[in-house]
Amino acid sequence: MDRLKLAIIQPSYIPWKGYFEIIKDSDIFVFLDNVQYTVRDWRNKNFIKGPNGLIPLIVPVKGGRDQLIRDARIDNFWHWQYKHRESLIHSYSHAPYFKKYFFLVEEIYVNNKWEHLSELDTFIIKKLAQILDLNTEFHYASDIGIDDRKTQLIMSMCDHFNSEIYISGPRAQAYVEKDLLDKTGIEIIYKDYANYRKYPQLFGPFVHGVSILDTLFNCGEDTLRYILSSD
Repeated sequence: MDRLKLAIIQPSYIPWKGYFEIIKDSDIFVFLDNVQYTVRDWRNKNFIKGPNGLIPLIVPVKGGRDQLIRDARIDNFWHWQYKHRESLIHSYSHAPYFKKYFFLVEEIYVNNKWEHLSELDTFIIKKLAQILDLNTEFHYASDIGIDDRKTQLIMSMCDHFNSEIYISGPRAQAYVEKDLLDKTGIEIIYKDYANYRKYPQLFGPFVHGVSILDTLFNCGEDTLRYILSSD
């Protein structure tokens, strides 16, 4: 029987392709929504590429860092859904696959109204995973009831799901205590984003660090090829 692979990441707004590579490589993916909300971070913002350069899409959030991600509420006074939709149309209306996936834009920005940031983020991520035909099983840390942090969180979650392999982004190397994982038989695999391939992209020099919507609207069914950092 194959060993279960687990990943744990905070919900992010329309994340970049690296986020989805980790989802693809995982059997179980846990949204880490029971930790402190961080301001000016990927929880509520990302970038798309427009004719005049990178465009930040920022979801206005009430309150500050003194709340958990799951509790962060969106400030809908600023009509951010209309603004983000218009920015996407302006930037990608001539992209090869924009019309095919425009239904996703409508689902996010027209057909639903959002009160909590985590609900918005996880809805988008799961819809994109479905579009990309990723069969990963999603869970929420707040439903599991494990409040550990860093290495202990990894060990507790792996024990909860009977997972022996943990998939992580490269930044976790700064705090993960590998010797503790080794003692419990957990193998950790760090992703390396240095070898991502360029794809056909609008508007000047290629930029990797943008929302996966850029990849989807430009590449369509081939998007999955470009979320892999290695062949």
